[in-house]
Amino acid sequence: MQTSVFVQSLWIGLSIAAPVGPIGLLVIQRTLRHGVATGLATGLGAALADAAYGALGAFGVSAFIAWLQGARVPLALGGGAFLLWLAWRTWHAAPALRGAQVAAGPGLGPSFAGTFALTLSNPATILSFIAIFGALAGHGAPASPWTMVTGVLAGSALWWLLLCAAVGLLRTRFDERAQRAVGRVSALMLAAFALWQWAQLAVSR
Repeated sequence: MQTSVFVQSLWIGLSIAAPVGPIGLLVIQRTLRHGVATGLATGLGAALADAAYGALGAFGVSAFIAWLQGARVPLALGGGAFLLWLAWRTWHAAPALRGAQVAAGPGLGPSFAGTFALTLSNPATILSFIAIFGALAGHGAPASPWTMVTGVLAGSALWWLLLCAAVGLLRTRFDERAQRAVGRVSALMLAAFALWQWAQLAVSR
């Protein structure tokens, strides 16, 4: 039964990480410019944040959940501002030359910490975990929060590993023009995510 819960939680982590969003764009762009290690560090920061929110959902930490819901506005404002800054950086970043060594990146630690904070700035994520884990419990899943959290972390990390490996294999096929196009599209989409996040705040008020 524990194996079944782990597999279900792994699938949850994989399915939450997989949809294309600001983190996915950052992972792709940083893998292209700075290499697989930086891209993977970027993705693992999001994976750990997913696991942290998964822990809150699995353990049912009601007081902290209430605080997150109360802090939704400042978190969304801060997350949107960070996304706009990343969009500006991505738009103005010079593409690496084809076949050249990877460009100097922000570093593994900052890459990890940045996406960890960015993912945590969206407290709506926790509502997904609460709903999903509630459904698991309703289907008779045993109370095994650590198994659930470990599965979410493994599933999310697996997605980022597969994505970085795929982009890393294709990296040498991207010439300067293609890399610049990917960077510009990524920047526009990051800015769009930020503005959409702020628009959601305005509508909900």
